[in-house]
Amino acid sequence: MSSTKKSSERLIKKYPNRRLYDTQTSSYITLSDVKQLVLDADEFTVVDAKTNEDLTRSILLQIILEEEAHGVPMFSSSVLSQIIRYYGHAMQGMMGSYLEKNVQAFTDIQNKFVNSAAGTLEGKPLNTEMWTQFMNIQGPMMQGMMNNYIDQSKNLFLQMQEQMQNQSKAMFGVFPFVTPPTDKK
Repeated sequence: MSSTKKSSERLIKKYPNRRLYDTQTSSYITLSDVKQLVLDADEFTVVDAKTNEDLTRSILLQIILEEEAHGVPMFSSSVLSQIIRYYGHAMQGMMGSYLEKNVQAFTDIQNKFVNSAAGTLEGKPLNTEMWTQFMNIQGPMMQGMMNNYIDQSKNLFLQMQEQMQNQSKAMFGVFPFVTPPTDKK
């Protein structure tokens, strides 16, 4: 990270009493406040006040845990189990990269949809009739974006699979494997 980005990044210190201190506002904040920073796309880092250890990921995971525990969860138990199975697995790094790229592709599609909607509505309030008209116009476009997302996801998976094959070949290619004889009767 560049020093310019670091200086504009908000620093939050976590104290042993589990309190979070925002150095920019010189006040204690809650996990809900940190969630709002995420929603506002504000850059921040959470560090242990004593050791300076970066705790940002653990705080973000804590927010996800709270969101999953209240309301409608985003992840099923099956998905969470699958994710856990990848920890310590040879594919862990590739799976993380695959998930990250898919979330980014989905976010890009969502942004295109929102930008398209904003241009269509031209600042008018959204009522039922306008929403119906919008969906009639945007239906084919949305279908195209979703097809694009599926294609991107498929391509990412194929790249991951090819990467795994190449790593396997590189790892096991040094062994002199002999093709087993076939029985011809």
